[in-house]
Formats: sequence, structure tokens, C-alpha cells
Amino acid sequence: MKQILNHLFEHKTFSREQSKEILKNIALGKYNNSQMAAFMTAYCMRSITVNELEGFRDAMLELCLPIDLETGELIDLCGTGGDGKDTFNISTLASFVVAGAGYKVAKHGNYGVSSGCGSSNVMEHLGYVFTNNTDALKRSIDKANICFLHAPLFHPAMKTVAPIRRELGVKTFFNMLGPLVNPAKPGNQLVGVFNLELARVYAYLYQKSGIKYTILNALDGYDEISLTCDFKTFSGEGEKMNTIESLGFAKLNENEITGGHTVGDSADIFMKVLNDEATKAQANVVLSNAAMAIKTISPGKTFADSFYEAEESLTSKKALRSFKTLIAS
Repeated sequence: MKQILNHLFEHKTFSREQSKEILKNIALGKYNNSQMAAFMTAYCMRSITVNELEGFRDAMLELCLPIDLETGELIDLCGTGGDGKDTFNISTLASFVVAGAGYKVAKHGNYGVSSGCGSSNVMEHLGYVFTNNTDALKRSIDKANICFLHAPLFHPAMKTVAPIRRELGVKTFFNMLGPLVNPAKPGNQLVGVFNLELARVYAYLYQKSGIKYTILNALDGYDEISLTCDFKTFSGEGEKMNTIESLGFAKLNENEITGGHTVGDSADIFMKVLNDEATKAQANVVLSNAAMAIKTISPGKTFADSFYEAEESLTSKKALRSFKTLIAS
């Protein structure tokens, strides 16, 4: 590891194969905690290359517990996190809206590390019992149109770094990997990233993947459509600047979409949105992200048509039924 750290400190990069080997050795516990913390910290201070991200992804997928849900057209809505914005659980709520609209969702999630309340925190608080049982997850997809894949159950090798990530409490390159390593390998992905440079690295990877994708980055740093500012998208249609005005919305203030100070507070917001009792700002942000996911699955649809589908899912309580069915399954 000393040689690896010196390599980083000299501003040198790693090849895809070198990166894969490093991450496999980290997962297998070949380095001590101080060395791993130093390695992760170094990556907070420099840009990751396409080759490095590919290598880390390859290692994670090789080490993960694979799962075949035997269904086509799955989508995942997943952000990198690490944007430091402490929003409520927008992508998780949007996942239920998409499921309520009739699409199959394999939501990949984890506990919050650099944020107060990750998707797994709120799902657990609301009564969901995590599982990696294939039959149970298939039943969830069949009945609720959605399953929840709690990352630690599918990436057991990552237990060596989990305590270090918690202690560091800041984003690391593992944040960058989350959307890339969904064990169900969905054919559609809506991915939010925390800066424009990383969005372009992601776009390069996804262009080679055969997956239908939309990568989001809001210009003020959100890893989702925040409606607080304009945002960039990268998809099969290319790179595009999207204005709030073009979507038909007024600009929101950041405090209108912040999350709760506790998991309980976040869960309260979560249920208010699903019960269609949230503020207009909270609902519109969720619906905008759900609409972009629907448009990712069906690129021929307009954003307006996709938004209408999402809105109908929420107001008719189909999204809520999807949630309740998942919790009960």
C-alpha cells in the first residue's frame, strides 16, 4: 500500500487492471485501516479517471453476490450521494412513483455515510426487512413492481471498509461506485452525480454499456433534479442543458427540499409525499425525477407526458400501494 499511496501523492493514475486489483485487495482485508483511510482520503482530493472507475467497478461486480430477477426492462434510480445537500430521500420516493406507474424497479440503496439518512435508513425505519433472497425479491417485483437491494447484503466484501467510511463521514470513491454496481444489472438507469466532471466520466462508461441511461447533474451541485437550478443530462441523445423554465416550474429555494434532522423526520417527509400530503415543492421534485426515469425507459416520450404518468401514480395512491405492498411482502 505504501507504493500505491506514493503513486497517488505523485499525481499518477492507475490502469483499469491495477485499480481492479487494488479494490479486490482492499475488500479482502490485505491493508490495515490507516492505509485504507489514507487511500480513500487521497481520492477525495483528486479526480478519478475513467480507467480507475472501470477497474473499481469491475472488482465490485466480480466480488458481489449476483442476482437474476428474470425480468426485462428493470430500472434503478440511484445517486452517488456526496453532494452535501441533505435533501430528503428524493430518488427513493421517485422509485416508488415509477413502480406505481407500472414500471419494474430494482432500487439499489445503502445507509447514509456522507448524509444523515440514506435510502436504507428510511426503509428500515419504515419497517422494511432487508433480504438478498432471490425468490423474495422476485415476489416483490411481481407484486409491488419494485424490490429494494440493500447494498451490504450483496457486497459482503465491502464490510472491511464500512467502518472506515462511517468514521471518515465524507464522500469517497465508493460513493461514485454505488450506481455502477447494482447486482441486478438493470437495463435502464437514472443516475445522479455530484459534479459535472464525474458526470462526463460516467457518460463515457455508460456509452459503452448497452444500458439505456440518463445521468443528471444540477449546476449547483445536486445529484438529482432539484428545481433549485438548471441541470445537465447525459443520455443516448447526447449532452443537454435543461432549464427549470423549460420544464414549466418556478425556481425553488434549497430549504424547500432539505431533509429531516433525524431518520424519523426524514421518514415523516417520505410518508407525506407518498400520501400526497407534501408541499408542492417536495412533490414536484420527486415527480420530476420520476418523470426523467420514465423518459429514460421510453426515450420517445416527452418530459411532459412522463411527468403526467408520474403525477397520476402519486395522486391515485398507486405509488403508496406499491410501497405498502413491498413492506408487507
